[in-house]
Amino acid sequence: MTRILVVDDEPQILRALRINLRARRYDVDVAGTGAAALKAAASHPPDLVVLDLGLPDIDGVEVIRGLRGWTTVPIIVLSGRAGSEDKVAALDAGADDYVTKPFGVEELLARIRAVTRRLGAPSESVPALRIGQHTVDLADHSVLRDDGTEVKLTPIQWSVLEKLLRHPGKLVSQRQLLQDVWGPEYQNETNYLRQYLAQLRRKLEDDPARPRHLITEPGMGYRYRP
Repeated sequence: MTRILVVDDEPQILRALRINLRARRYDVDVAGTGAAALKAAASHPPDLVVLDLGLPDIDGVEVIRGLRGWTTVPIIVLSGRAGSEDKVAALDAGADDYVTKPFGVEELLARIRAVTRRLGAPSESVPALRIGQHTVDLADHSVLRDDGTEVKLTPIQWSVLEKLLRHPGKLVSQRQLLQDVWGPEYQNETNYLRQYLAQLRRKLEDDPARPRHLITEPGMGYRYRP
């Protein structure tokens, strides 16, 4: 059973999500503060986190960074902050998706299903690939530096990287990446791609400012150059 940690300081939202998620056979933990969320995640590691940004003690972006220090669990952000800078900050910190309040429960459930489908998607056998000083094994979901150190990627980072690496040398359009990784309703969210490619370059490219392997084709899409 998938365990979901819901973090929100509004009791009515916690109650509504707990009822709706349990009715759909999810195992649910709840927390009303950032500190409680980090403690709950450490005590009972979730399979997915639904996180409000506006918490009373710790900003939600800091909670994301705290979680990303030790886990790649998917994080879906909830927030009444409509500004794009808040979305960018959450995605850049390591969130996998973003839902703006007020939201419909069915919309959130669809996002949760999409994330869990990506987690369960099988990988075809492919040879190990090179990016800078890293070896990427998509079958094992592993990235190793040449010194043997493992590089951790979040599920969404893996999905974006895999789409590019499975088509070496070929242009993958923005529309195709957004549809395949996030779904057809995300085809205008090009800021998602900018954030995730920037994250991948920081982790994998020798010089993220001058990438040699994860290439942007302005206005068109992205390309993995072997």
